[in-house]
Amino acid sequence: MHAPADVRTLPFLGLDFADADAARAAALIAARPEGAPFRYVVTPNADHFARLARDPALLPLYRDAWLRLMDSRLIAHLARRLRLPVPEVAPGSDTTARLLAAHIRPGERITVIGLRPAYLPALVARCGLAPPAHYDPPMGFAADPAAVARAAAFVEAHPARFVFLAVGSPAQERLAAAIQARGRAVGTGLCVGASLDYLAGASRRAPAWAQRAGLEWLFRLAEDPARLARRYLVDDPPVLAMLLRARLLAGTGRVYC
Repeated sequence: MHAPADVRTLPFLGLDFADADAARAAALIAARPEGAPFRYVVTPNADHFARLARDPALLPLYRDAWLRLMDSRLIAHLARRLRLPVPEVAPGSDTTARLLAAHIRPGERITVIGLRPAYLPALVARCGLAPPAHYDPPMGFAADPAAVARAAAFVEAHPARFVFLAVGSPAQERLAAAIQARGRAVGTGLCVGASLDYLAGASRRAPAWAQRAGLEWLFRLAEDPARLARRYLVDDPPVLAMLLRARLLAGTGRVYC
């Protein structure tokens, strides 16, 4: 799936990324015509890259996306230190906040898949939204084709310009690809993980200084070590080896893929 013709793309660790920050990314998404066929946006971070290395079968979920945005400031910092070309960083949480703050029309309804129902009123109040169309699929739904079909049918039955898929990765990417493949929905699906949790106050986001320094992962680890220790300390560090390999291949004129 091709990105908009007016955005520069940059290959990085096997994927083509939009070279755009969050404000530019939000504007690109908002510029899609109303009623356009459903397409989706992915926001890979270190966890995504590490998972793709372990399971390359997931790559089509990312390559078939309409837009790929670099979500990790830490990876961008490391890549620049290694003198690798790296796209602008557009964290999913920042892109989501920009969309809701600057591009929602008065009274416009969004569609939300995920986010616990208890936090929906806070999201509406904090962001000044009209009540969204909301569906919270059961845990593990992505492994059940019938459950995926029910979630996809909800999106089809509740057309919106912006469809926020907030069910974690890779479930959200699987769902987005399924909706796109069915060919019945409209709008843009945003695979944005915990972005709505932050906006609703369900989770705390790292302070701005930590985000700028690429240390958001450390803040999240301190907040929830039982859940995130393995991800950040065991599963994700191999991304550094991926960056080093890309640096070595760049020296030979070859491209990491």
